[in-house]
Amino acid sequence: MEQRVSLITLGVADVAASRAFYERLGWRASSVGGGEVAFFQLGGMAFGVYGLAALAEDAGLPGLPGAPGGIALAYNVRRKEEVDAVLAEAQAAGARLLKPAEEKFWGGYSGYFADPDGYPWEVAWNPGFTWSADGGVVLPT
Repeated sequence: MEQRVSLITLGVADVAASRAFYERLGWRASSVGGGEVAFFQLGGMAFGVYGLAALAEDAGLPGLPGAPGGIALAYNVRRKEEVDAVLAEAQAAGARLLKPAEEKFWGGYSGYFADPDGYPWEVAWNPGFTWSADGGVVLPT
């Protein structure tokens, strides 16, 4: 198995509302999905929103919890100044601010917002990360 993640899918209460939220952030949905799911191209990987009940059925799970837990998604930025701007943009699109940006013990700067289904997104600047041409984060070796 190759060391990579191809797609992250969140189980959501309302696919159309979640799609609209991410589109308000400036993301463009793919034509794939037909309303049952919405996919977004993110550099070399993809992100999707899918109805929570449909996701539970598709995965063969007896039911997924109603509230997100045990997961945080991250949006890393190239410059420290971008963190506050992205948090403000997310709030303007309908996100709830969970934690304002702050200096971190590991030398970076980050804060959190929640999307309409409560999934936490960290917006972070990490001085140790560099960037590939397609916008992907490159971890130090």
